[in-house]
Amino acid sequence: MKWQEVRELFPDQFVLVSIIHYHEEDNKKIVDEVAPIRTVSEQDANKEFFQVEPGNIVYHTSNQDFVINLRRDPLM
Repeated sequence: MKWQEVRELFPDQFVLVSIIHYHEEDNKKIVDEVAPIRTVSEQDANKEFFQVEPGNIVYHTSNQDFVINLRRDPLM
């Protein structure tokens, strides 16, 4: 499912998604396709963010684009 479709289905909410397809540009991971798993309450969003399985992420649908900034410097 495209990110724009998720935004339409779950407006202004945190959503736990599985990343299906992405591409990298510069130091950014641009997510193209996701599989929504469930919504996450605002109160639980921070806790859920740090407890997700690899390949999953909690992201807010108010973001027009699904972009993850990558850290390449191991000292950061």
